[in-house]
Amino acid sequence: MKRIVIVQRRLTHYRVPLFTALKEALAARDIQLELLVGHGTSTEEKKHDAGILPWARSIPTHYWLADRLCWQSIGKHLHGADLVITTQENKLLQNHLLMFMPRRFKLAFWGHGANLQSGNPNGFKERFKRWTTNQVDWWFAYTELSASLVKAAGFPGDRITVVNNAVDTSELQRQRQSVTPEETQALRASLGFSTGPVGVYLGSLYADKRLDFLFAAAEAIRHQVHDFHLLILGEGPERHRVQAWCGAHPWARWVGARFDREKVAYMSVAKIMLNPGAVGLGVMDAFVCMTPMITTECGSHGPEITYIKSGINGMVTANELSAYVDTSVRLLRDARLLGALRTGCATSAQEYTVENMARRFTNGIEYVIGR
Repeated sequence: MKRIVIVQRRLTHYRVPLFTALKEALAARDIQLELLVGHGTSTEEKKHDAGILPWARSIPTHYWLADRLCWQSIGKHLHGADLVITTQENKLLQNHLLMFMPRRFKLAFWGHGANLQSGNPNGFKERFKRWTTNQVDWWFAYTELSASLVKAAGFPGDRITVVNNAVDTSELQRQRQSVTPEETQALRASLGFSTGPVGVYLGSLYADKRLDFLFAAAEAIRHQVHDFHLLILGEGPERHRVQAWCGAHPWARWVGARFDREKVAYMSVAKIMLNPGAVGLGVMDAFVCMTPMITTECGSHGPEITYIKSGINGMVTANELSAYVDTSVRLLRDARLLGALRTGCATSAQEYTVENMARRFTNGIEYVIGR
């Protein structure tokens, strides 16, 4: 039986379904998966978002220099491995050892391909990361955008597997389908919204989300669509600004962070999702709830931005307020176009699933260890 090892600096709850599906898929092909997991920094631990897998092996994890460096003791778990997969993070000291030491196993990176939020993409950290990109045998890229970044760093395209990063949305799908029209109407009434169209913002409340742009866009949309309402779901360091702005605009409501069925129930009130800032896995909520996302070419997105096909399952506008507002207003007024985008969302919700991600991962792993 072939044996692969995946190393995770920390295990988040949303990765549990992936590793569960991956273990089963690999076992069906006579491949053993050993998952090594450490723990996050003290700041990360306060998020209370850790996942638990009884069969995963816990490894000692140490942080230094204000969490800028990390060492995880993994050596004893690598004997007899055919493939070791680790995330590409400059801070992971064991990665540098793995890259330079003589090894009998193949080594692969799994990740974004670059720090897409870096304020200095040509600085030493990013140049060093691009160098490490080429020190492994294989790449498991989050998305096609990640694969293009890896290839741009000089890595051969025929040694890259695109896994299409996703989270488990099956339960979210069931929850969405359970929300009744009567429940949606009751929520509208509780929010004080009239019969006019609603746009929703769903996400963390921090600077990269460009909340000032969101506020300005919402005001401009309201100027043209007089019964427009904005609903904001989320928490974060900018919450007080959001509260103050909503307080000054009675047609807008902030309800804090909502999860699971409560989240999709609130989403059912909206026709469009407004997110002019950084887009990541939150696009999955837009797809599952068939609420097309409108975003901009702001340059701070995660690799999942490639899932949005403008005009098919969402809209990506120029990074200008007027273009963003015009597109939003057009969608609110054009039922046919909105319906087409909703159909595109439903199709994408079936494509970007944790099951398909596990299948792509498994196919790539089987190919690598069979070479």
